[in-house]
Amino acid sequence: MERFSGCALIVIAILFGFSISNPLYSQNTKIRGFVEAHSVLKDGEVSFGFGEQDLFITSELNDHLSFLGETVFKYDPNSSTEFSVSIERIVIKYNYKGNHSVLVGKHHTPINYWNDTYHHGRVFFPTVERPLLFAANILPLHTTGVSLQGLNLGSLKFGYEVMIGNGLGSNQITDNDKRKSIAIAVNIKPIEHLQIGMSYYNDVISEGAEVHGMVIDEKIKQQLLSGSVAYFGKKYEFLTESTFAFNKAASTGSVPANASYMYGGYKVSEKWIPYLRFDILNFQSDEIYYDNEDRKSFVLGLRFEINYLAVVKLEYQYEDREILGEVDKLTAQIAIGF
Repeated sequence: MERFSGCALIVIAILFGFSISNPLYSQNTKIRGFVEAHSVLKDGEVSFGFGEQDLFITSELNDHLSFLGETVFKYDPNSSTEFSVSIERIVIKYNYKGNHSVLVGKHHTPINYWNDTYHHGRVFFPTVERPLLFAANILPLHTTGVSLQGLNLGSLKFGYEVMIGNGLGSNQITDNDKRKSIAIAVNIKPIEHLQIGMSYYNDVISEGAEVHGMVIDEKIKQQLLSGSVAYFGKKYEFLTESTFAFNKAASTGSVPANASYMYGGYKVSEKWIPYLRFDILNFQSDEIYYDNEDRKSFVLGLRFEINYLAVVKLEYQYEDREILGEVDKLTAQIAIGF
């Protein structure tokens, strides 16, 4: 017994010494935040408000292991306190070789440039709001699962991400069926400031699943194909993306839909950037998954970059909706990072 106790003490001492010489606690943790406030003139009325408050945490545990967490506090009219907390991302990343990594957790689905780049910090958005395809719930914004990722490989700076995860209709910790969603994204950066990308998404939405606040009446097989071209140079900014969706159900067959937008900006000086954006959403009359209201939008704005963590935008948006008709509004926004 004494010999066992002595050996146990030696093992504990060795492990304790190893933990001191090779500490497992965070080596480099950064906590940032983002918030925005705005004023909107619409239908002759002026409203004041604020959007999401985003808490963004990154931590490098060692040369290979890192963590990313993103939590959003936002207004929720369905909450008794009128505010809710949303865990947007929890990602553990292990860089196993060079620029190749495996990521586990809740991710932003790598399905287009905007969703994979701008996240929730409005200070980085080139416009006040996201394009219309986000408001119309065209894309699965988040996926809980595992992915393999490679960045800036070779002379073309090739990048890839292959993700498998819980499908649409699942909650934060369990899948609602046996099927898994699959997302595959690739991109190249042939010259400085330019990125060209494509992605594919496949999932089966179960009958009875609740997605975007509605209950799906029958099983839907969904496929999404997206393409993007992004250029953000010293003078010119250009971003265009298009997503083709195919939702297949027993009652309708395969029904196509398209959502596209094009953004352009010009830096007249270091701080002033006028810009415009055009959005278009097209649906078929027998669409059963999306809200099949065709929509078009035109945005004209001016962005003033006080610095990289403080931006003011003034923006006019005209939207033509097939059912609700024409809507226009003027928005002034200030967005900051802290």
